Amino acid sequence: MRTIAESHLSNEDLAPTGPEQRTWGTYHLAALWIGLSIVITTYTLASGLIAAGMEWWQGLLTVALGNLIVLIPILLNSHPGTKYGIPFPVLVRSSFGIRGANVAAMARALVACGWFGIQTWIGALALDTLMTTLTSGWADVTGHKAIAFGVFWVVQVAIILRGIEGIKFLQSYAAPLLLGGSVGLLIWGFGAAGNVFSASSQLIGGDDSFWSLFGPGLAANVGYWITLSMNIPDFTRYAKDQRSQVVGQSIAMPLTMTGFAFIGIAVTCATIIEFGEPIWDPVTLVARLLDDLPVLLVIAMIIVVVAQISTNMAANVVSPSNDFSNLSPRQISFRTGGLITAVIGIVSFPWQLYEDAGAYIFTWLVGYGSLLASFLAVMVVDYWLLRRARLELEELYRPGPGGRYWYSNGYNVRALIAVAVGVIPLLPGFINAATTEGGIVADPDFFDELYRYGVFVAFGLAALTYTALMRAEIPARSPAGAAAKR
Repeated sequence: MRTIAESHLSNEDLAPTGPEQRTWGTYHLAALWIGLSIVITTYTLASGLIAAGMEWWQGLLTVALGNLIVLIPILLNSHPGTKYGIPFPVLVRSSFGIRGANVAAMARALVACGWFGIQTWIGALALDTLMTTLTSGWADVTGHKAIAFGVFWVVQVAIILRGIEGIKFLQSYAAPLLLGGSVGLLIWGFGAAGNVFSASSQLIGGDDSFWSLFGPGLAANVGYWITLSMNIPDFTRYAKDQRSQVVGQSIAMPLTMTGFAFIGIAVTCATIIEFGEPIWDPVTLVARLLDDLPVLLVIAMIIVVVAQISTNMAANVVSPSNDFSNLSPRQISFRTGGLITAVIGIVSFPWQLYEDAGAYIFTWLVGYGSLLASFLAVMVVDYWLLRRARLELEELYRPGPGGRYWYSNGYNVRALIAVAVGVIPLLPGFINAATTEGGIVADPDFFDELYRYGVFVAFGLAALTYTALMRAEIPARSPAGAAAKR
């Protein structure tokens, strides 16, 4: 371990976790996913599909299936984090090379920065709604939404400065609060409207068939957590053992995601019966319900704000903080990386990314999901199929020629080729979706259909390409050459 401590590729945030840091049990991993999943973007996850033409149960089924599918790579990528105690940017050195790891890490980090901005904007809207309800003159203040955004941003920066333990603390105490608030909304829905699903037909806003929406909808739901599939070692490196991380994640992730999407659908159906119109935004709904009950409104808005912060900290700060740190471990710490994330989150113009629900699902989610799926495929194939879950820990921190993971000048060119093969065929479909209102092309051609299943296409093509290229290289190595690379 002395080699690791002295390496310029290491710092206290990137070095393997020791026994004293392995404090996350089953509850902590479960609480992590509860905090990640109970958030406004999950609440409205099925709404875009229903508005495009799905029945409520079809939208819920698509959400549930997507989360069961994405749980598989999450658990596969969790294993090396727990086994070796290493974060995502260090793990990816084994497949992309010591320098090439920065390509994968930056792809993940920039997506996280965009998400950080989106979640901050949604949280700011909740804070703005609270202030508007409590203070009669708030809505007349120039730039009141921008002020709310700034306040919400500063609160998150304060948590970032506490490091990973601050995020663990937040997740552990936020989980029961979020569950309680979610159940409260559901009780209101069934209590106020009875058979809430009697109004479900009024939610359907489009005329597209289920099968035309199922592919891109499923890909979007897989893409929703493709980010965490890549960097889940950032959390599981703190797990006490493999059982803790497997059980905690397998129970909490799919159940909470599907359950909260169900609450979103049920409560929105109830708003049709109660108010004569669908209200998809829980912030708007709570404000309308509690206009005459300011104390309860304050409590409800606090729950919404905690939900946004808990998700943002875990999903969109931990990974890019480590990823930016990996660029220059001696100069950039976890906290500095988090501050970089927060700044880029502002300049990503999150209010525009979230403005159009259709474009948000079919362009943003499917688009970045397809890109990251190709990187994920290389990681999974490399660790499980080619290396059989065996890594040489010290070599992950050894720079320069002669290191096992140095490859060619620090880059595994075959991994980069595999990513390109996975992504390039999807570019025409992505461009068409990005330039079409709502993100859905009316008369799709072959490339549009390919893009609709982009996450699966990118993963499959990259996995096959990487396997073929790496196995073609292995026979050409002599025993002496292989030993030298070790």
